Amino acid sequence: MQPQPPTALVRSLGVAGVLFLTLSVATPASSVFVIIPGMLQVAGTGAIWAMILAGVVCVATAFVYAELSSAWPVSGGEYVAVAKTLGPLAGFVMLGVNVFNNLFFPPVAGLGISAVLSTIYPGLPAVPIAVAVVAASTIVALLQIRINAWVTGLFLLGEVLALVAVVVLGWADVVRPFGTFLSAPVMPQADALVPASPAAIGLATSIAIFALNGYGAAVYFGEEMREPSRLIARAILASLVLTLLFEIVPTVAVLMGAPDLHALVTADDPFGLIARMRGGGWLADGIAIGVVIAIVNAIIACILACSRFFYGTARDNSWGRPLDRWMTQIHPRFGSPWIGTLIVGGVGVACCFLPLTLLLVLSGTGLVAIYAGIAVAAMVGRRSGATDHARYRMPLYPLAPVITLIALAYVVWTSWLDVDEGRPGLIMTGVQIAGSAAYYWFVLRPRGAWRVHVPDEA
Repeated sequence: MQPQPPTALVRSLGVAGVLFLTLSVATPASSVFVIIPGMLQVAGTGAIWAMILAGVVCVATAFVYAELSSAWPVSGGEYVAVAKTLGPLAGFVMLGVNVFNNLFFPPVAGLGISAVLSTIYPGLPAVPIAVAVVAASTIVALLQIRINAWVTGLFLLGEVLALVAVVVLGWADVVRPFGTFLSAPVMPQADALVPASPAAIGLATSIAIFALNGYGAAVYFGEEMREPSRLIARAILASLVLTLLFEIVPTVAVLMGAPDLHALVTADDPFGLIARMRGGGWLADGIAIGVVIAIVNAIIACILACSRFFYGTARDNSWGRPLDRWMTQIHPRFGSPWIGTLIVGGVGVACCFLPLTLLLVLSGTGLVAIYAGIAVAAMVGRRSGATDHARYRMPLYPLAPVITLIALAYVVWTSWLDVDEGRPGLIMTGVQIAGSAAYYWFVLRPRGAWRVHVPDEA
């Protein structure tokens, strides 16, 4: 007797709903306050060139995402496109890398909340706060996807207001013109500012690519979107444009308005510094709360996306019984993959008890492998005709995937030179790839052909 096919997800989202969810995964405010300060310390005002270059790379990658997602708007995401174009082994390797990429973000983000709040409430315990936030976010993620789209949309408004406050404070008293950032970028060296080197700008560019990531998460909500083949590319490209706007403009504003440029680019919290200088302690505290809202919002959206990802993997019979059956169960009222959501949240809560440094190492540099996989998949799909049915076609093909692969080669090189964080991350990603390939070869392959499932595909 053949088992019953899993219950389908409910199509209830439009472009706006998917856009809210995708922007929440991208979490521009978290990138501005947590990642961009590192770019400023590395490259100073050269971070503007770094963000422009990273923006070009991300536009290219977004075009790749848009075409592949239009061809296969499936909750499994990237691994489905790779499996359809490069074969099941490559597809499962992509799946395995994404498991680590998706599962470890909620606990890592949750453990960072106490550090953000330390300026308001010093001495907050990191682990209990992380556990409470991940657990509460999991409960919210169980709700109907349209409710979550509005919840994340409201939270997104909070983080955008924090970014707007930074922009207003930076431009309230402009000290230096924008043009100098492009014509004569400077970076900190000891107690002085010196001309920014190409190497420093290049390193900051690799950081910026990670800061701008998140626009591709739209594909995880493809099976809950109306007319996804036609509309999902709009959500992906709009998400990238807004992410670029929300991250570049505040950075430009604080650099233009900083009274002491050296102090700003060497500060651990440059955006909070300008807020305290120009707006006072109460406004700086309000902005810090806005950043916490952004992190919580990103955790909710990530759990939503991750549970859809695991729904897709279980539908493709990736884990065996009873996990496959559990993770494809759809709640009769909320229409969410509720057991899969609880499993994702439970793993996230458990990981909150691990050291943050260990979680960061285990996360690896999976984004590099994922971007490389979809870039190659897009080119092979065009050549083989596998993507001929896509409603969206990227412009100036094959420029976008080629730019993506060249940029990734540079990221791999700079990461390998970083022996403290970058090199261990690359090694861990290599271990993930090898482990996923071994799982496919010795576990899935003996069971028979492993095929990805695309709803409504003839």
